[in-house]
Amino acid sequence: MTQFNANITPDDPEQLPPARRRRARRLLAPMETEDKIDFLDKVAHRASPSFDFFLFSLLAGAVIAGGYLLDSEPVLVLAAILSPMMAPVIGIALGTVVGSVQFFLRSLVGLLIGGLLVFLVGILAGYGSRLWYPLDFSQAHLHAQLSWATFLLVALGAGLTSAAMVRTEKSAALPSVALAYGLYLPISAAGLGLGSGEPFLFPDGLVAFAQYLSWAVLIAALTFVMLGFRPLTLFGYTVGAVVLLLGIVILIGVSGAGASFGAQIALPTHTPTATPTQTLTMTPTLTPRTPLPPTATATQTETPTLTSSPTRTVTPTPTPIVALVNAGEGGGAHLRAEPGFQAPSLTLLQNGTQVHVMPDDPVQEGGGIWIHVRTIQGEDGWILQILLVTATPAPNWEG
Repeated sequence: MTQFNANITPDDPEQLPPARRRRARRLLAPMETEDKIDFLDKVAHRASPSFDFFLFSLLAGAVIAGGYLLDSEPVLVLAAILSPMMAPVIGIALGTVVGSVQFFLRSLVGLLIGGLLVFLVGILAGYGSRLWYPLDFSQAHLHAQLSWATFLLVALGAGLTSAAMVRTEKSAALPSVALAYGLYLPISAAGLGLGSGEPFLFPDGLVAFAQYLSWAVLIAALTFVMLGFRPLTLFGYTVGAVVLLLGIVILIGVSGAGASFGAQIALPTHTPTATPTQTLTMTPTLTPRTPLPPTATATQTETPTLTSSPTRTVTPTPTPIVALVNAGEGGGAHLRAEPGFQAPSLTLLQNGTQVHVMPDDPVQEGGGIWIHVRTIQGEDGWILQILLVTATPAPNWEG
């Protein structure tokens, strides 16, 4: 159990400045020194990560990975229900507010270890998914993106969980499900993408996890402040200001870049370039012809004149453009029925597979540019432009 230093407040509350005494009367937490320390110890004990937290994080990571492989949202909801109470998130906020460096760091490390377990299980599931290619990771792509609904869900879960943990008679397990859903699903999707090579999952999921975590800590800290907790040391005010500033930056970025919601935010992907290869051409050579002996000249006879008939005009057809699949990692690319990551996957085209680029205009959907192609077997579908390489760009080929 983390013990807070009792010397951070005066033994006699009457020694406090008048403004502090007036504010103390409005606190919901006990104000007497000994009672307040005992109260904080109880809350800190409930917010400390335990062995059960790590065990159930591992279990939740396995269920989340199974939900992504099955592409099943109900399984993902079940995983959030099976997740442990996200006490370390509340512990980070509590350590920020009361100024306990030790408790702040311990809660942060505990949460990162739990997230690492979920991430590692996702990597193993990603490597295992290579045995069942092609798979449609629609749910993984959905949860690796920033979402207004998830921001609202995380805020609601952080506020209710903080309030429930302060009131020891209340159970914080139910609101903690919202926190687990918002934090563990993105980091599992990142691990799945790293293991399977599926584009736009890693590091998108890690970025979403970091932003949702910062948002949850900010909301939880504000909840503690409204419940009567105040920074007791300079560290509390400093870290609280940093968390508040980080939350404001996130809000500005979210509100000013609303178009990024539902789009991929991964690091730039290397675009392969076509390397022209030399082709051998046959050059005709002149050979001397043997002179033929003269022949008798035929007598000219009158022949009827032929009337010219109209000739058909041949309409030139565009030369089909051949492209090669070059995914770089993952061993191939998905051919989807329609543009977008949510469209069903028709097949997995291995690297080096030839496809014909159709004359349709490229379509921008889900943060990527999609090209209409046709396989050698005659199967039509859409594929990301960055996963194709051509010697000659197709008409209207952007980028």
